[in-house]
Amino acid sequence: MKLIYKYDGKKKYLLKKFIFEQGISRKLLAKIKFQGGKIEVNGEEKTVRYELSYGDEVVLTLPEEKENKNVTIDKTPLDILYEDEHLLIVNKPPYVASVPVSAHLEGTMVNRVKYYLEKQGAKNKAIHTVTRLDRDTTGAMIFAKSGYVHSLMDKKLRKHEILKYYQVLVHNNSNLLKEHDIITAKIARKENSIIERTVDETKGKDAKTEYWTIFEKNNYTFLEVLLHTGRTHQIRVHLTHLDSPLLGDTLYNKYESKNKMARQALHCAKLKFNHPITNEIIKIEAKMPEDMKKCCDKCLRSDIFETKKKRSS
Repeated sequence: MKLIYKYDGKKKYLLKKFIFEQGISRKLLAKIKFQGGKIEVNGEEKTVRYELSYGDEVVLTLPEEKENKNVTIDKTPLDILYEDEHLLIVNKPPYVASVPVSAHLEGTMVNRVKYYLEKQGAKNKAIHTVTRLDRDTTGAMIFAKSGYVHSLMDKKLRKHEILKYYQVLVHNNSNLLKEHDIITAKIARKENSIIERTVDETKGKDAKTEYWTIFEKNNYTFLEVLLHTGRTHQIRVHLTHLDSPLLGDTLYNKYESKNKMARQALHCAKLKFNHPITNEIIKIEAKMPEDMKKCCDKCLRSDIFETKKKRSS
């Protein structure tokens, strides 16, 4: 992988300092220098002590990244939403873990991506997961094709520069939901539980969830949700706090329903961000899976996807 930059400063400038200003870490620079990479200025190899002049072209060749041999391959096809030499964005189906863990070492999205990249003859074999989704949550999931791009995307996540919009179907039991609102209740791990979270204004960490009501009927409400922070189970906890838990959510939903899904009705439907390399605005949409669509149609007794939305993104 090559990174190309132009120096447009009027004064002489140390190459090493210029490289760091492009977001290259000391660790990555060391890999470029000692693990098969290359630093070139105007087509000639240079050391980092070289002084740049106006108009110089700097090309960094990143070393190839080796595979993790402990990660097996899964030949299940991917539903690819976007791909270029830096990023791969896929539509994750339900009941598939994002990354290998002790309970799911095989059959995860990482296993599937590894096979896909090998089949494509990718030079970088390491898998870099930028965003993760719960096993039962569906939708757009981002992978980076290099550690460098992964680090740039991580910075965007920390700065909340990757907008993630979710589609959600909830039981509306309290009429606390509004046409549009922002939930800022703090979230903490529930006492005596490893998994469950709860709203706790004393011990909790800041959390911010914005939502829009798209359609409501028969005590069910279809929402579009924008995450401003990324706390564990944030959407599920915040909406449960408003007594409007997600359908199919066995952890937080105490209400029974004949229309209950076999998993939580939560889908990452849209992503929007500036490309980490080109700065191009990237907009991604992931089609809702059939199980959730059928549940929405049944509960709301209306094709919500033909209903005019109350807002535009």
